[in-house]
Amino acid sequence: MGRVDLDAFSRLLTDEGQALLASLHDYDPGQELAVATRLRRSHDAGLVTAALAQARLRQRAVAKFGAEDAARMYFTPNGVEQATRASVAAYRAGRFADGLGVRSLADLCCGIGGDAIALARAGVRVLAVDRDPLTCAVAEANARALGLDSLIEVRRAEVADVDVTGYDAVFVDPARRGGKGRVFDPEAYSPPLSWAVGAARLTRCAALKVAPGIPHEAVPEGAEAEWVSDGGDVKEAVLWFGSGATDGAVRATLLPGPRSLAGRGLPDPEPGPVGRYLYEPDGAVIRAHLVAEVAEELGGRLIDPTIAYVTADEPGSSPFATGYEITDVLPFHVKKLRALLREREVGVVTVKKRGSAVEPEELRKKLKLSGPQACTVFLTRVAGAPSMLLGHPLR
Repeated sequence: MGRVDLDAFSRLLTDEGQALLASLHDYDPGQELAVATRLRRSHDAGLVTAALAQARLRQRAVAKFGAEDAARMYFTPNGVEQATRASVAAYRAGRFADGLGVRSLADLCCGIGGDAIALARAGVRVLAVDRDPLTCAVAEANARALGLDSLIEVRRAEVADVDVTGYDAVFVDPARRGGKGRVFDPEAYSPPLSWAVGAARLTRCAALKVAPGIPHEAVPEGAEAEWVSDGGDVKEAVLWFGSGATDGAVRATLLPGPRSLAGRGLPDPEPGPVGRYLYEPDGAVIRAHLVAEVAEELGGRLIDPTIAYVTADEPGSSPFATGYEITDVLPFHVKKLRALLREREVGVVTVKKRGSAVEPEELRKKLKLSGPQACTVFLTRVAGAPSMLLGHPLR
């Protein structure tokens, strides 16, 4: 569904369109041809096509928005792809509303309205701005569908033309995809990071969403950088400005929780031999360069100066790392690994890698295992040498 489908989308909001969407609530995409043929006997073909496309998008959106909201909301393909996961948006909205006392906010580059919805649910009055007519129509429909239109004003405009000085805060989520895929240079975002930073300085506080891979040296002066993961997957990095933000501060936040780890400027721990326990820091911790803080908490050391695995001789616990008990530390050798796992009747292998060129799926194919036991295999480097670590998760 692109810009040319604005008229078709508008028809979905009519009584006929709503009834058609309701009839597709539990439809099976595998039966789409038969469903489409049946519906076209009593409905316009274009409307049926638009309704089926929307039904497919709603099913895709469940992973980000949950079944209840996804069934009532409207989407575009880019909107589903680029929208913030609801749990992450709710965390950020809570920081704005509860932590910073924000009551009004300009959401620039609002997309289909996922962040605006979370903010409105936190009690914040939102001006949601986007330049694309279809995207604005979808965002407006979502606000109405969820009963939040009294708190969300959707405006079609260029974000650079919007006066934000009357708002408590600004949130900017620039487009980070171009015609050739993901954009990694912050100045190639749309709008560029430098413009977003300027907009952030016009209000009491602000947050700018950036790619998790943003280099630390690209973080602007005056910003606090926060990396956020949800269920172990790194979802975003956010640059905070103004009240509540500390210049140069770095933070990793894990959801659900939230649990936050603040940087203390610790030097990287010295590497040493692999102990009985291995700890895998959360991806947000690694992106935020806070492995040293986790290592100190666990009384551990690195297995290699370039690898973000922490090892220790005594068991420990940290909400910011997953622990494993290690049974074997071996030089990398597929045949030896296969023989050892077969001897131990291992049929289920979880393969993790860091600092290895070996692809886990290819290794699993070569192992050809069967048996009742399970094992975790780490493909990594120890003191610069390709290595295999075998173990199992700590209970």
